[in-house]
Amino acid sequence: MAPKRSEFVDYLLDQLQPRESFLAKSMFGGWGLYRHGRMFAIVADDALYLKVDGQTRPDFEALGLEPFTYQRKGKPFAMSYYQAPAEALDDPETLNEWVTVACGAADRAAQSK
Repeated sequence: MAPKRSEFVDYLLDQLQPRESFLAKSMFGGWGLYRHGRMFAIVADDALYLKVDGQTRPDFEALGLEPFTYQRKGKPFAMSYYQAPAEALDDPETLNEWVTVACGAADRAAQSK
């Protein structure tokens, strides 16, 4: 049986438009957010991390946002997902703009494989 989604994940899905384009899947104690079969975000400990690439990472770094990290072989490992700006969590329009950026990075990553 799949774990119950957190209120935060439900809130994020409610904010994303068009809603039917987005899906949440549980993974490793958190959630992956998907659009059109491509993961564009991670939700861990009620924090949203958005997919970045070489084109978009500077926008996140300029705001002082941190990457999602986890321990691998006893050392921190940073993934290509960065914390979403706080203002994006309070405003659906801003959230959708940042999600569009993250979806673009996910699309480019898929095309490069």
